[in-house]
Order: sequence, then structure tokens, then C-alpha cells
Amino acid sequence: MLTPEPAFPLKASFNPIIRTYLLWYVSFFLCVSVIGILFLPFWLLGVGQWWSGHYFHNLECELSERSLRFKKGILVQVEKTIPLENIQDVTFVAGPILRYFDLCILKFETAGQSQNQANDMELIGIIDAQAFRTHIIELRQKLMPAKLNHQASTPDQDVLVDIRDTLRDIKQLLQTNQNANRP
Repeated sequence: MLTPEPAFPLKASFNPIIRTYLLWYVSFFLCVSVIGILFLPFWLLGVGQWWSGHYFHNLECELSERSLRFKKGILVQVEKTIPLENIQDVTFVAGPILRYFDLCILKFETAGQSQNQANDMELIGIIDAQAFRTHIIELRQKLMPAKLNHQASTPDQDVLVDIRDTLRDIKQLLQTNQNANRP
């Protein structure tokens, strides 16, 4: 049975359980720090619920035929658009705690990316993340052959081939003249 092509742009949906996960994730780090223990009651009784709810509502991810755009954050909002041809790999991460909450993380590795940028290019909680990852990789594969074919037959490359051939002819003529002038 053939699966129909998705309509573009394809919007990702996020699992609402991400709010609970974020609440407990930050709570863990508050418990670990001495100062954080003082803020833990405020976090659990209202601030954390408000923050995780707003974070969830600000999550957006949209896959078009040529790029991936995502937005996240509350105080500091991050919005990125990654051209699909720049994506080198899409990593699927699901550790035991994430699996307990039925969540996973998609990490995007791009061409020319430095070590510090890797943490900014990840999304947590996409519903049916495996299928979304597959769509990204398939679209990237469709774009790559077209890009390679375009690069293989540019007019500049044709000119360079002509110049190379002319230089070979000149070299052969010079070698022939040198051999003819030798006694």
C-alpha cells in the first residue's frame, strides 16, 4: 500500500506531556543546587506550571519542501530556519526517562556547525518523531541529486574544461617544437 505524499508545509505536533517532563526536569536541577531548593516550592506550586505551559504553546516546527523551521522559548525565543541541503544528520534520542514520558529528542546536525551550536538545534516531544525524521531525510535526499546535477553542468565548468583542453594542446605543441629543435 502506497503512503500519500504529505501536504507541505508539514507542521509537527508536540506531545502535551512535555509540560510535565519540563516541570520535573527543572525541579531535579533545583533540588541538586543549594539555592535552588529555596525556589523549589514556588516552582512546583505555580511558576513551573506556568512556564512549562507557555513553553509548550510556543513550540512550533514546520517542514517545507526546502527547509525546516522551528521556534521555541519564552523569555529568549529562538527561531531557526535550516535549509534541508545543509542537514547532515537527524539523530533520534530516547533515553529511559524520555521513554517513561513517551517523548524523544530530534537533534539536527548541519554543515559547518560548531560544537556550541549543537544544543540549539534540537526539538523535544514531537509526536511520531520517527515519521517526521523520515520525511526530513527523504526530502533532503530528493534535493541532493538535483543540486549535484546542477553543479555538474554549470557554464563556468564548461569554460574551465575548454581552457584545460587548450592548455593541453599548447603543452603538446611546445613539447613537439622542443623535440624538433633538438639536434
